[in-house]
Amino acid sequence: MVQRIGARQKLRDSSRNEMIDTTYKTPGELKALTGKTRAETASFLKKLRKKRPKQLDNVVHKLHCEAFEKFDCLDCANCCKTIGPRLTGKDIERLAKYLKVKPSGFIRQYVEVDEDNDYIFKEHPCPFLLPDNYCMVYEQRPKACREYPHTDRKRFYQILTLSHKNCEICPVVFDIVEELKKQSW
Repeated sequence: MVQRIGARQKLRDSSRNEMIDTTYKTPGELKALTGKTRAETASFLKKLRKKRPKQLDNVVHKLHCEAFEKFDCLDCANCCKTIGPRLTGKDIERLAKYLKVKPSGFIRQYVEVDEDNDYIFKEHPCPFLLPDNYCMVYEQRPKACREYPHTDRKRFYQILTLSHKNCEICPVVFDIVEELKKQSW
């Protein structure tokens, strides 16, 4: 029992450290950085997924808040430039209504079906991304866009594999995962 209390205290102490400043990194830079530690990170995340630490959500949410106090997505937009969200029927209806077209017309113009049978945007970068990285349909953006990069969700252990992939796209996710690797679990 003493070991468990000691480990928890050590984790609490390590999670008090300030997160490193997240700075913009291109997808190429992130891919290179992630590639250097891919096996180590995959092993760490696999162990973390097995353990399912109760305090993981609290630690990740704290890191998420700290990172986004310092990082502005408008300076980045890697996600909008390189990956497409999965579109739900509600997303399509909301976007079509906003653009004053029928859902079938919206689908014809902007959407394709991927290998998983999901609706996604045909093109990258996102067809609604403006040159200044603002979103033309921000208030009506898809649910997946609203939730990205998913570092503030509950049961974070469930998306550790996705988060590892997102390390190649989002500088915040990369830094959160790197910070988690430094802590005692």
